[in-house]
Amino acid sequence: MKTVKQVLRPERLRQVPAQFSWVDQALVQRHFIDRCDARAAALYLFLVTVCDAQGLSYYGAATLAARLHLNPQELGAARAQLIDLDLIAYQAPLYQVLALPGSPVTPRTAARAPSVRQAGAAAVSLAELLDQMQRRSA
Repeated sequence: MKTVKQVLRPERLRQVPAQFSWVDQALVQRHFIDRCDARAAALYLFLVTVCDAQGLSYYGAATLAARLHLNPQELGAARAQLIDLDLIAYQAPLYQVLALPGSPVTPRTAARAPSVRQAGAAAVSLAELLDQMQRRSA
């Protein structure tokens, strides 16, 4: 039977963050990662890596457990932890990586940071970019 991909939580569509990382830095800055054990963090990273533009993935439990070196109970506990933290939605076999709780949902085009060419700016150092990002998040 073919799995139909459908968005589980349309109000929480994940957007690629406007920073250097594909994983939203708010995961660390707002301490979500602190509330995850290593197995849940590994599952989250895997799902973020393989999800489509809507945050959807339908890797099966056996494949996820094998790829992450988890037994079925550990996978279930990791998934439950991510659901409890409101980081993913799950309806077997479909996962949806959610926008982080409290994140504004913006159109994808607005969420992208302008490239140097688009902004017409000169090259800047990594230290300057990190400083700019810190000021934006403050």
